[in-house]
Amino acid sequence: MIAPTIPELIARAADHPFLGEHLAMGTGAHAKEAVARRRGMELLSAYEPIYDISVHSGAQSLTADLAMASRFGDELGYQAVTLREQNGQLAPCDAFSDTLDDPDLVAVDRMVRALHAINFLGGQQHGLLFLRVHERLLKSVKYDHGRHFSNVLVSFGLNPGRIVIELPAAAVAHRTFLGYLTKSYQRYGFKVAGNLPNAGQILSVSDMPRPDFVKMDAASALRDSMVKPLVSYAARLRIPLIFNRVADAAQFEQLQQYDVRFVQGPVFAAQDKVV
Repeated sequence: MIAPTIPELIARAADHPFLGEHLAMGTGAHAKEAVARRRGMELLSAYEPIYDISVHSGAQSLTADLAMASRFGDELGYQAVTLREQNGQLAPCDAFSDTLDDPDLVAVDRMVRALHAINFLGGQQHGLLFLRVHERLLKSVKYDHGRHFSNVLVSFGLNPGRIVIELPAAAVAHRTFLGYLTKSYQRYGFKVAGNLPNAGQILSVSDMPRPDFVKMDAASALRDSMVKPLVSYAARLRIPLIFNRVADAAQFEQLQQYDVRFVQGPVFAAQDKVV
């Protein structure tokens, strides 16, 4: 089933009591995408690829040509990035930097997640969409995490199963809270990824219910010589492990030595314009 287009989704958002106030089609260079407008600020979407590098095995080196980075695998999905135009240039921004209270943060989070989902799914992008959730939001919403967002997506004709809710490291550090959040989001049709605050925290995801993905900072894992143990333990749990923030060719090639499968990070920006 083909998802509705971006203009169709914005038309449906117009009937939503909150999203209709803040989401619209862009203008000028952004006329084909949705934008969010709040307090005089315009927010846009970008997406950072997460690669499955096991697709192309063999002798591969980024050192010789960083421009070849995009040919090292197929995309598992994309991480949503919020952009703001500053001095004529688009740059990543923290949409929550000026939120003063919990209700405001919840509203901004829902606006930004809807913006990214509309641009990604309405733009007919393939793969999964990874959406970060702010730590304070998880504490502000007392129960039924994921229900509101799932209801919005379904009402727009979108599939929550294409969305991966990415939990912050602070939530993953608490096993009971992690289990509750994972179960709740999965109950409403989402997949769940957990950011490990450290390599040892992967033990927290060994109990059921388990996240669909775990993510680990590449530099930290390499520095602590934990890549091989992490890959081995994640394989036993049958949970895909994503090494993120891969900064350069040296890190990428070190990860390859340990049969790492999923990677993302700025090393790919040399070739891959964030879509």
